[in-house]
Amino acid sequence: MSNLGILYGLGVGPGDPELITVKAFRVIQESPVIAYPKKLRGSKSYAHRIVDVYINPEEKDMLGLVFPMTKDEAVLEREWTKSVELVYEKLKEGKDVAFVTEGDPLLYSTFIHMMKLMQDKHPEVEIRTVPGISSFNGSASRLGIALADGDDKVAIIPAHDDYNAMRDAIESHDAVVFIKVAKVIDLMLQVLRDLDLLDKASVVTKVTSDEEIIWDVRELDGVELEYLTLMVVRK
Repeated sequence: MSNLGILYGLGVGPGDPELITVKAFRVIQESPVIAYPKKLRGSKSYAHRIVDVYINPEEKDMLGLVFPMTKDEAVLEREWTKSVELVYEKLKEGKDVAFVTEGDPLLYSTFIHMMKLMQDKHPEVEIRTVPGISSFNGSASRLGIALADGDDKVAIIPAHDDYNAMRDAIESHDAVVFIKVAKVIDLMLQVLRDLDLLDKASVVTKVTSDEEIIWDVRELDGVELEYLTLMVVRK
């Protein structure tokens, strides 16, 4: 159906509004509908705040979509389907929809599930993605750490509460970026101490944004960290 709008997955970078690409900026300007993850209480999502400076909400159809943080399959299916159909309604009107997501749209992004469900339910929709700078790149830059050189091996791993798996990841790579580290920070600190690598680790929250925090790793025991926190271990 040629009268359908195009769905764009826009990577808008790790936090600094200047770290979006020229292409992402152009798509934001040209798309009549801006879709973004919306928190239940209505506050702006991280991705929305990144692009705020580039959007006049009076000139755009701002489509906030709720993606619940739950493992309840029935709730997830219902809410995700609702969001996909809301986007599809706009596409049916012939309007392009720019879905903004922090980092890159095809790397641990909310957009991946949106894309898969849209392809499944409405395969006629054209979907395009615009790559973005990830938090891993942003962290390397802000910390002054070269993640890889020559034949170095690098891993990007969601941290979880498996001591042996986390230890093995560090031992078998030259550099590891652990995302979702907040919930298991005490376990990660124990792994680092056991490997005598505490001084080789860095932890940063909301990297490159105006809320960025670079932590002193030795003072993190028992600290409650925000979700958008990662750890870089560089041997």
